Amino acid sequence: MLQRTITILWPSFLVAGVADVIFTTLFDPLELMYRGEALIEHRVAAYTIGFFVFWLICISSSMLTCYFQRSADEINRCPLPAPKRPEGCPKREDESDCC
Repeated sequence: MLQRTITILWPSFLVAGVADVIFTTLFDPLELMYRGEALIEHRVAAYTIGFFVFWLICISSSMLTCYFQRSADEINRCPLPAPKRPEGCPKREDESDCC
C-alpha cells in the first residue's frame, strides 16, 4: 500500500512542479482576473495555490492509471477466506481463489 501511494504521489509531485513552472512562466499570476478583480493578490500565494491545483490534477491522473492497470484477477478475487463466504457462494468450496 505504501509503495502504491509513493508511486502515485512522487511522479505527480514532479510533474506538478514542472507544470507550475511552465504555467507561471507563460502567465503572470497577478494578471489572472475574475469579473475585473485579481484572483490572487500575492505572487507567492498564486505559485503555491497553482502548484497544489496541478498536484491534485496529476494525483488524479496517476490514481486512474493505477486503477486501470489492475488485472481481472485482482478485481474479481474474493476477499473472504473460504469458510467465511456466505452460503450459496460458488467460490465457497474453492479455497484456491482466496487472497
